[in-house]
Amino acid sequence: MSSSILIRGLSIPRRELRWRFSRSSGPGGQGVNTADSRVELSFDVAGSTALPEPLRERALSRLGGRLVDGVLTVSAQEHRAQVANRRAAEHRLVDVLGEALAPPARPRRATRPTRGSVRRRREAKQRRARTKQLRGRPSD
Repeated sequence: MSSSILIRGLSIPRRELRWRFSRSSGPGGQGVNTADSRVELSFDVAGSTALPEPLRERALSRLGGRLVDGVLTVSAQEHRAQVANRRAAEHRLVDVLGEALAPPARPRRATRPTRGSVRRRREAKQRRARTKQLRGRPSD
């Protein structure tokens, strides 16, 4: 394993990650009572030295609901092997942090509908109105 993980071109040292292992629910066979295959991976976003200040602020504001005292925690327990769950948790952390660190989307530039699209919409509405009018009660 390398000494850091890469997120959007940013290197996060592994020493800033905290791993916790516990028993997983679900499949496991004979080793189900002994294997600590569930993995929790924590990253202190607020106290990280790897994140520049503007990115840290962006991550803290976007991940507000997921953080506990500035710490982001992801877990994985879908695999039977701890190594596979470690990989899954790491991928999950990269995905969540990558999304949080992404630059904001450019604001939408307002456009007007074309003359043709306005005409087609109006004609469709008139066709629909005629169809509904024909369903009415016949006049005497």
